[in-house]
Amino acid sequence: MEITDIRIKTVSSDSKMKAVVSVTFDNSFVVHDIKIIEGQDKLFTAMPSRKTSDGEYQDIAHPINMEMRSRLEREILTAYEQEISKTSE
Repeated sequence: MEITDIRIKTVSSDSKMKAVVSVTFDNSFVVHDIKIIEGQDKLFTAMPSRKTSDGEYQDIAHPINMEMRSRLEREILTAYEQEISKTSE
């Protein structure tokens, strides 16, 4: 499965949430609302989720193995850094 497009929408820099991302796979399937969050020591991604009846959040879509999770996060954060460098020029 190839990641064929990553679209980044940056949000206010005052927030811990830095961007909302849409990722397209194989030019045929898209996942919206992946978030880039500023953690204590690094940026990380949070998959789209919904609030359950007991108040917990549950991912709607997510990688099922660490290899895909790492690859997806790496490519999203690389695209984010490129987007940030374009807007700061």
